[in-house]
Amino acid sequence: EHMFFETNRLPIVQRMIMAKYPAERNEAIAELLPMQRSDFEGLFRAMDGRTVIIRLIDPPLHEFLPSYEELVQELADLKVQVQHVHTLSEIEALLEQIHLKQSYLERVEALRESNPMLGTRGVRLGILLSELTRMQVRAIFEAAIICIKDGVDVHPEIMIPLASHVNELKVQRSTLESEAKAVIAENNGIRVPYKFGTMIEIPRAALTADEIAEVAEFFSFGTNDLTQTTFGISRDDAERGFLVEYQQRGILLDNPFATLDGAGVGKLMRMATELGRTTNPELHIGICGEHGGEPKSIAICHEIGLNYVSCSPFRVPIARLAAAHAVLAAEKA
Repeated sequence: EHMFFETNRLPIVQRMIMAKYPAERNEAIAELLPMQRSDFEGLFRAMDGRTVIIRLIDPPLHEFLPSYEELVQELADLKVQVQHVHTLSEIEALLEQIHLKQSYLERVEALRESNPMLGTRGVRLGILLSELTRMQVRAIFEAAIICIKDGVDVHPEIMIPLASHVNELKVQRSTLESEAKAVIAENNGIRVPYKFGTMIEIPRAALTADEIAEVAEFFSFGTNDLTQTTFGISRDDAERGFLVEYQQRGILLDNPFATLDGAGVGKLMRMATELGRTTNPELHIGICGEHGGEPKSIAICHEIGLNYVSCSPFRVPIARLAAAHAVLAAEKA
């Protein structure tokens, strides 16, 4: 979704969110399609012969709009300005801006949630606004086919975020796979090797991983959200608040968002790995997020039996060294 924040895209995304009618929304989504297709084509060419895992849109829609507080302040400023202009054209221009800001404010209010981290995002958003995730999948497969025709070895894997129930995956995968097959049919049935998987970010998903593995062909642990939902704390609030004192007083030895909590989050990961592989012994499982570049966390991941870790580029050298160390330590033990 970071791609959607680019200067030339954000206004289109905002127009999609602000649309009152499906036709308006679909028109905006159609404008995003070639942009996403170009993004994915570049990825596939750069990763020729390697698997590319693409996570579908995750954050709630309000994140793409100005904040409620910003809009209230901007509206107040515009109303003050109206009192100090004299020409009709200036008044009309300001009134037009006020009308636009007011419509944004109404939409932001409609989308506001008390706890957006646990609200309409991830697979939930994909189910409610399937046009958006269908567009992403169409872009992935159109890009893959362009690359395949150019001799590029393409292996897209589509990751559905924030699933907590297998039925969510069934509904979303069915919708998205239909779109993928439609693109393939439009291109004379050209073969595209692909998989659909999910992120394990909710304790319920970990506890029912055997069911989820019936639909998902791979898992990736999103340990930032899994840590938040397991501890029942907000990362942003905790790191600005009580977490520092907890570490100073020895209540927690490590920041669980920096170093994986082996006893709690790690136990859920181990359980999910074992359950998932009872359904599919060949299930490919990894971790994504900053834990994937932290040595202690990598050692836990190796002990659990994960296939890979994923982290920010600047952490890759550390991750490689830590992974090698974890393997050697396990062999010595």
